[in-house]
Amino acid sequence: MARIAARVARTELHRLGGPREPLTDLAAPGVRVRTHEGTAHLALSVDLPYPTDIADACRHLQREVADRVAQLTGLDVSDVTLIIRRLATADRPGRVR
Repeated sequence: MARIAARVARTELHRLGGPREPLTDLAAPGVRVRTHEGTAHLALSVDLPYPTDIADACRHLQREVADRVAQLTGLDVSDVTLIIRRLATADRPGRVR
């Protein structure tokens, strides 16, 4: 279940970055899973691409991970707690950090 959640999160994070800027410096998502009586609780730690609408990106990521994990495992995903480790910017020529 953790591998499924990590793969879905990684795919969605790269979609959030968009085609204009490849984000190769995003660290792999970390996932912790707890299950109890057919219900899963996920804790997901990620780097978010920036700039982005952070609130919208978080909602999207939580929804996609919960839906795909539930669909592929048959368990009800009651919640996905999201921990943002850092905001990752794409390096562009002429950009100063």
